[in-house]
Amino acid sequence: MRNDIPNLGALQAFEASARLGSFTRAADELALTQSAVGRQVAMLEQRLGVALFTRVRRRLVLTETGREYAARIRRHLDHLQRDTLEISAGRAMGYTLELAVVPTFATQWLIPRLPDFAQRHPGITVNLSARSQPFSFHECAYDAAIYYGDQFWPGTRGGMIFREGGMVPVCSPGFMAANPVSDAAGLAHCRHLHLSTRANAWRDWYAAQGWDYDIAASRGPRYELFTMMTAAAAAGLGIGLAPRLLIERELETGQLVIPVDRVLDASQGYYFAYPEGRPPSEALDAFQAWILGLSQ
Repeated sequence: MRNDIPNLGALQAFEASARLGSFTRAADELALTQSAVGRQVAMLEQRLGVALFTRVRRRLVLTETGREYAARIRRHLDHLQRDTLEISAGRAMGYTLELAVVPTFATQWLIPRLPDFAQRHPGITVNLSARSQPFSFHECAYDAAIYYGDQFWPGTRGGMIFREGGMVPVCSPGFMAANPVSDAAGLAHCRHLHLSTRANAWRDWYAAQGWDYDIAASRGPRYELFTMMTAAAAAGLGIGLAPRLLIERELETGQLVIPVDRVLDASQGYYFAYPEGRPPSEALDAFQAWILGLSQ
């Protein structure tokens, strides 16, 4: 018997209260009374021996322990709900994968290739969520992640999809016509577009060319996503620096051009990873084999 596990009702009451910030709203969602939800949470706190909430002017505020526990419980409830739906609907309805993906890689590279996976595995639904920063699998209901880096996240396993390759300057055809660039002096007069998550990319690119990186180049606008930065470049706002493999479509259509074909080679790449202590499902195994096979 699993006597050390709290009952499901208490866990649901706590998770709903934590997510909604109110016993009243949690009670409405669970079709219970406010007092019943409050009692369930109080019993859970008593059983755990720790405070999960503090009460501040009639508001519920999660403690640090409560915030972490709520994230873990939410992940397990999500998996339990998914497993229950799969069983009740029957195996013929297939499986669902929840993947966290860096946004530009998803839109520019992964999604155009997903029809092939769907054709090979019609019973597997792949849900994508944009995540541009590292996160903990223990706090999120993801089966796996595709991220950019130079090593595996601690506590994960999987494989490298491929190295990113070279980053090149890009701009609109009109901007290049108005601002001819062939050397450092010509580039110095152009507005530089920067990516927030790769703050030193332009500095490293200049160093790779043996050119001086002056303060004027560092003052250009910054964007959170590659898609924002490349859209700004296509709109004629300046020159951005982008991985060639993520702008193939824009180069083919002529939205973007390379004003000076000098490259910054990147040793980092895109990884597929899932939690080490969690046995992979058949669906996850199938997706891993497919995506890692694309780079071979």
